[in-house]
Amino acid sequence: MISRPTREYDEELRSERTYAAGLYTRLDAERARVRGAFNAALKGTGGTPMERDSTVRALAKEAKRLDVADNGLCFGRLDTLTGEHSYIGRIGIFDEANEYEPLLLDWRAPAARAFYVATGANPENMRRRRQFHTRGRHLVDFTDEVLGRPGADDRGDAALLAAVNAPRGEGMRDIVATIQAEQDEIIRHDHPGVLVIEGGPGTGKTVVALHRVAYLLYTQRERMERHGVLVVGPNPAFLNHISRVLPSLGESDVVFMTTGDLVPGLSVTAEDTPEATRLKGSLKILDVLKAAIADRQRLPEQPVPIQLGDATVRIDAETAEWARDEARASGLPHNEARPVFTEIITYVLTERAISRIGRGWLTRSDRDAWEQMRADLLKELAENETFTAALDELWPILTPETLLAPLYSSPARLRAAGADQALLRTDGDAWTVSDVPLLDELVDLLGRDKAADKTAELAAERERKAEAEYAAGVMDLLVDRQDSMDDEDHLFATDLLYAEDLADRFVEHDTRELVERAAADRDWTYRHVVVDEAQELSEMDWRVLMRRCPGRSFTVVGDLAQRRSVAGATSWGAMLEPYVPGRWVYRSLTVNYRTPAEIMSVAAAVLAEFAPGVQPPDSVRACGVEPWARLVSGDEIAGAIEEFVREEAGREGTSVVIGPVGMAGTVPASETKGLEFDSVLVVEPGRILAEGARGAAELYVALTRATQRLRVLHQEPLPPALMGLAETRVRGAAVAVLAYDTCS
Repeated sequence: MISRPTREYDEELRSERTYAAGLYTRLDAERARVRGAFNAALKGTGGTPMERDSTVRALAKEAKRLDVADNGLCFGRLDTLTGEHSYIGRIGIFDEANEYEPLLLDWRAPAARAFYVATGANPENMRRRRQFHTRGRHLVDFTDEVLGRPGADDRGDAALLAAVNAPRGEGMRDIVATIQAEQDEIIRHDHPGVLVIEGGPGTGKTVVALHRVAYLLYTQRERMERHGVLVVGPNPAFLNHISRVLPSLGESDVVFMTTGDLVPGLSVTAEDTPEATRLKGSLKILDVLKAAIADRQRLPEQPVPIQLGDATVRIDAETAEWARDEARASGLPHNEARPVFTEIITYVLTERAISRIGRGWLTRSDRDAWEQMRADLLKELAENETFTAALDELWPILTPETLLAPLYSSPARLRAAGADQALLRTDGDAWTVSDVPLLDELVDLLGRDKAADKTAELAAERERKAEAEYAAGVMDLLVDRQDSMDDEDHLFATDLLYAEDLADRFVEHDTRELVERAAADRDWTYRHVVVDEAQELSEMDWRVLMRRCPGRSFTVVGDLAQRRSVAGATSWGAMLEPYVPGRWVYRSLTVNYRTPAEIMSVAAAVLAEFAPGVQPPDSVRACGVEPWARLVSGDEIAGAIEEFVREEAGREGTSVVIGPVGMAGTVPASETKGLEFDSVLVVEPGRILAEGARGAAELYVALTRATQRLRVLHQEPLPPALMGLAETRVRGAAVAVLAYDTCS
């Protein structure tokens, strides 16, 4: 870092504040221009309603982009060896009067890359990097790093350490001002297929993935913007935690979901046993689903009599088998193959009926009469309730739910489908997260019910017309009021224009935002998908996501050592090669920016027990606060938890109490994955460790959530890996803490 005389530094600071103020002046002017254009577009009459709506949407999006730039608009400066300098910020600002000379470079622009990757050893033709510390619009101070000096260290860490040491707030913050070189390389990676980012706790893999989305939207906006980006996370708390990052970078066309949200309208209310989770997550379940469908394509045990005209004809097993074979041979999904099945059944029945009704007077040579009788019988057959009931029994119209729920609740159906009885449950339609990919798969295996789709389409059309008529009525009412008013008492013209536009919109197109439309549409496809905590996804989960992104453009984020699900990934290649053979690349993050060294040494001991071949990430800092454990009796646990909560309530930052599943006053480790807290209290680590085959991974997650303080509360003995953790000795108000024996 450069040390300056106070006067020189103050002069530089005043100069930088003046420059920053000029940038904000231009930002405000551009914001006023966009808002003016937005208001004009709202009132405009040119073009079609769809064109006007598109213009309004684009201007609204641009206004949002400008609004997010207010805080920390400019956060750095680069000086070249020749004395030129460039300012780096959240968005680009240009001087229109000077051939659009860049006054502020967008952090994603190629020319800004040196700000993140230049080091003393590799200065990227830069002489100096200046980092600004801002509060709102006020530039507080700055620090300088001289680059290219012999023996100089890598990028200075003053801004980085200030960021990682700051108390945590409500959600994840962007790292646009403190991106590190290994992170920047991944953010700007241009691989068109699947990029896997693996890193231990605190390495910033999630925020790097989100910044990569912002970078891709910047460099490939035209290709990606119309279809948007899907971000998949492990739970709603995690999605809420990360949901502010992309909007803070000016990007809003992003849909956030858990795997349980991938089928629109489905409510997940139950949880599977580990064995059921494993079975449902395997690709072998596909054979079960196909067999379950085939089991519903039945033959009659006894011939079904159908009264047709003056004759009684029967649907026998031989006829149904012929129809079934032809329907299956069509290659169509189950529901779409039903017309094939129905056509053969009706052909046989009408042929038999015509032969009996016309016996003695009608022959096939009288083609017209034969076909006329067939047409009459077909109409009669379509209204025959016995025939309809027989079709529904032999080849029913099925939805994913009406196939799967009876399957789960019937031992006989499970046996017929070749399924394990571990899938049996009393409440068949109490859906779990593991059911979601099965239900999604069945949408394609069953196909559409075209008759139902047509009915729904007609109903929707009637609703649209009714809404349009209502909007037109509003406009007529306004016109009548306008005609009845005096010259000095009149409606604004915009009222009439709004009513007219409202009527046109109902008729012409869907006015919902992209995010709303995409989230509600199972068949929506995205240009890019981010999968966080990807080690938890099963083989069946990946099938769903690959359908959502035909272009196979993914950023996959995870840590195999933190895998909890028995159906999750044991290797990235095993999951990805079937879908993108040779089109996926792997990158790792090795530096822990969240977890201080004192806490990471505790977690590393647990990691060594269950994943001895995995190297824990290197912590970038120490916090100076040693973690400790406290032994309590059973009736003291609740009070000790309350004591922790009261103590943390008086501090700045966030805290959490993590415990075994079902323990009062705690949350399970699985619900904190991907989250971070200033202070963490882990209760009964031994019981967490004992929670199934992946209990050790759960404990590892729990121990690595803290950014400042880690405490452990236990009644049962500590696990062997934590035996070196310091025990507190309570003496009145004083607490003596022994250092963790692996800390230096």
